[in-house]
Amino acid sequence: MLNRQVFNIIGLSWVLLGFSMILSSFWSVYYSENDLLPLLYSSFITIFFGALLYYLSKSKKNKELTARDGFSIVSIGWITMAVFSALPLYVSNFYFDNYSISYLDCYFESMSGLTTTGASILGANTAYIEDLSHGLLFWRSFTQFIGGIGIVLFTIAILPILGMGGVQLFRAEVAGPSVDKLTPRVKETAKYLCTIYFGLTVIQTVVLYIQGLMFNIEKLTLFNSICHSMTTISTAGFSTFNNSILGFESDIVSWTIIVFMLLGSINFSLHFLYIFKKSFQYFDDSEFKFYFFAIIFISFLTFINLSSIHGYTFKNLTASVFNTVTFMSTTGYTLYNYEAWPPLSQLFVFFMSFIGGMAGSTTGGIKLIRTILVVKYIKAEISRTIHPRGLYNVKIGKNVIDDDIIRGTLGFYLFYILIFFISALLISADGLDIISSLSIAASSIGNIGPGLGSIGPSGDWSFLSPFAKLLTTFCMLLGRLEIFSIIVIFSKSFWVK
Repeated sequence: MLNRQVFNIIGLSWVLLGFSMILSSFWSVYYSENDLLPLLYSSFITIFFGALLYYLSKSKKNKELTARDGFSIVSIGWITMAVFSALPLYVSNFYFDNYSISYLDCYFESMSGLTTTGASILGANTAYIEDLSHGLLFWRSFTQFIGGIGIVLFTIAILPILGMGGVQLFRAEVAGPSVDKLTPRVKETAKYLCTIYFGLTVIQTVVLYIQGLMFNIEKLTLFNSICHSMTTISTAGFSTFNNSILGFESDIVSWTIIVFMLLGSINFSLHFLYIFKKSFQYFDDSEFKFYFFAIIFISFLTFINLSSIHGYTFKNLTASVFNTVTFMSTTGYTLYNYEAWPPLSQLFVFFMSFIGGMAGSTTGGIKLIRTILVVKYIKAEISRTIHPRGLYNVKIGKNVIDDDIIRGTLGFYLFYILIFFISALLISADGLDIISSLSIAASSIGNIGPGLGSIGPSGDWSFLSPFAKLLTTFCMLLGRLEIFSIIVIFSKSFWVK
């Protein structure tokens, strides 16, 4: 059974979410647009229900949170956060005549934001992105900013004030082969991670805004600089333009975003060591080395393949590197129409939908460390088959990986692929073609956004049936919370006291 503390923390999260909506209303005032009331109403509703749940579930004695509590808070928290995050877009229906969006579509957009997926229902069937007011555009980007660092990670920073421990929450949020806490205390860990996250966002905002002034890029305003910085460091992909990064029409902006997509997709532990410990250990990390060289290798092959038809130009180089980084980092920005590229380059797009960035970053997908571990395990098994009496340990760097972690990683890998195939089958049964079905399943569970077929660089997700939208939002949640954090709550043993 769920205890009172679970609901208490969830209620507090709603309150914080409600107050964060007020930030968007400042842009409404600045641009004198009609979205002020929808944002304030949504904020009031969210704060009211959050405060009500918080006080009704308040307890005099707070116990140490268990693993079960952690999974409950993470799962229920993300689902309900999306419910309230959808309100600004939905309530605005009653204040704007140029569009009408169903609550299901608003919930889809909200879940896509909080899970940093970047899939959008905004398009010809609903409303174009650039038809939205500045307040709603900011809120849309801010949901991805929240999702990038993790709602739970924000919450655990204040749990000591409430007399609660947050280790279980931290484990549920950053589940993986290993959880490398930066400091002994979770509160300190959260502080450092948030500092790095906010710092990178601020730096990118300043760089983009200065570039807009120096190179007279009209669309690179302070507003657009902030929005794109929030959705870049969170490796999320929402843009304030219908044609995404191509809207800036600037190579220097494209390369700047490439750099910051890379920074957001690298394990934040390595950033911590470099920034706070003055220790440059990036190339000492096996996962980083694999990630770095994989990006170079795929970018090179894409460039050669693309240039063999369209010529060896700087534009094609930019397109190749940008496309590789945006998919490897699961950001999901688009720059050029990669569906017009040769088949090999399109095949890279599909394969990159599964790889993901580094563990300990804001990326989605399987994560490279798991793939490395599986490959090393297969290599060890082949050696063991040839030499049965030999001792073959699976190592990451200098560390021998425990058999329990290997089994858990193999289980995750198989479960991930199984969910992908089942989702693709269900989506195809809903009437979509094979390429679109496979790409939609891979993109939603990998938290990417764009893909191939119907969800190509110029497409949106509004054409999906209500069933397909619910299915893909669930896949987004599975991918963002590492599958088992969600699946475990459906287990009968989870609810047995």
